[in-house]
Amino acid sequence: MSDSQREDERAIRNLVSRYCHAIAERDDATWAANWAEDGEWVVLGATLRGREAILAHYRKLVSAVRWVVQNSSDGIVEVQGDGATGRWLIVEYLQWGTGKGAQNVGRYRDRYARGADGEWRFARREFHPIYLGPPDLSATPPAFGGPKVAP
Repeated sequence: MSDSQREDERAIRNLVSRYCHAIAERDDATWAANWAEDGEWVVLGATLRGREAILAHYRKLVSAVRWVVQNSSDGIVEVQGDGATGRWLIVEYLQWGTGKGAQNVGRYRDRYARGADGEWRFARREFHPIYLGPPDLSATPPAFGGPKVAP
């Protein structure tokens, strides 16, 4: 791996970290800036195209929660020129407006693009949910979610 590829990988890992921090800090402007203008987000049965549509849907999703913290781990990033792909496991801890806690677990499959300004952004993020429910993991996983595992 070249020094340039290492720098690109580090920049993409920082992109994912900025995304997570912006969620926890409820910083919509920073969160939206992580997306390419023509980016695509596939999340919970919806496909959004364009930064403005993505931001509007994000605001709708987080409007029902008091707070949320997202952690990304196990990132695998593969860089090829001005494009790259990545895979991440995420765990979110959140509190609904009702005061009840919840946990969201899933995987992201990403495509990244380097912009004209040299910054990496999400060209596409596809979320594959595994679980959303009480923190004790007692809820049934979503039908559109991840791999089915016998209890």
